[in-house]
Amino acid sequence: MHRTRSVLRRVFIAALLLPAAAGAESLEIERDGRVLELQIASDAGIGQTDAVERWARHIADSLTLVYGHWPRQRWRMAVYPIGGSGSGERSAGADVIPWAQVNRGRVDTASFYILADASAEELMRNWTGYHELAHLLIPYRGWGDMWFSEGLASYYQNVLQARAGVLSEREAWQKLYEGFERGRADSVLDGQPLSEVSRNLRRNHAYMRVYWSGAWYFLAADLELRRTSGGKQSLDSALARLNECCADDDMSVPEMVGALDRVNNTRLFQRLYEQSRRGTRMPDYSALFDELGVAVVDDTIEISYRGAASRLRSGIMTAP
Repeated sequence: MHRTRSVLRRVFIAALLLPAAAGAESLEIERDGRVLELQIASDAGIGQTDAVERWARHIADSLTLVYGHWPRQRWRMAVYPIGGSGSGERSAGADVIPWAQVNRGRVDTASFYILADASAEELMRNWTGYHELAHLLIPYRGWGDMWFSEGLASYYQNVLQARAGVLSEREAWQKLYEGFERGRADSVLDGQPLSEVSRNLRRNHAYMRVYWSGAWYFLAADLELRRTSGGKQSLDSALARLNECCADDDMSVPEMVGALDRVNNTRLFQRLYEQSRRGTRMPDYSALFDELGVAVVDDTIEISYRGAASRLRSGIMTAP
């Protein structure tokens, strides 16, 4: 889920007032026998509908850059244009997707509330679409161990943008570094285990520690899989095997962790799960960065393009 505090109240009220699919223009997009149902609120103008469709196709295509296809046989995106400046101008840094969320069900649905005057290019450059669709990579039941689900989405939002050509490799690592630093700075509840902080997230608002501790988990898993297999295995391939066995299941995080280890013949995911959930502060990412040839100089990422570290790292930001 994506939150922008300055507009949260206004958008949440809009979400309550708009029915999930009533009065929507619906389009079915097929890829390799799988179907995306794209619903766009009927009050969107023709130009906005075209922009939304271009953006939706783009982020949906990016989702296939993990294990080659969409996670479910049928899924849905519902898009609601709201607000907008009305003049074609807005302040620098304005968030064109102020609210989005994924709802699990018979048909998983990613809902987006976007500014009515946002262009396709602005929407494509916004990280929120990639974050929300990345949630669909696992058969999560929708509650419990939120750090795991949000960590997956926070990690892949940058990976997918790099694979889709929105970010360069260096820019993607810069985004990951900045996220980890936000997680480290969210230290008010240091001393409490991640499992407890995550369970009480809506009350304690420790979003950065929870989200980026989870992102650390998935980077650590991705790195270890690639290193120990000589690049033959990765988080992508591990999630592909989970999808093959369990795409239509409704799983808790402990169930998914067990399944990930079972179908990938490893104990990695359970070990990192216990380590992460018991952790009392944001994990140190520096050792992971060192092994990947990612250096931080004056808060700016510098990456090495030679040697084993470069080969190990470059596979992360390119599609398998």
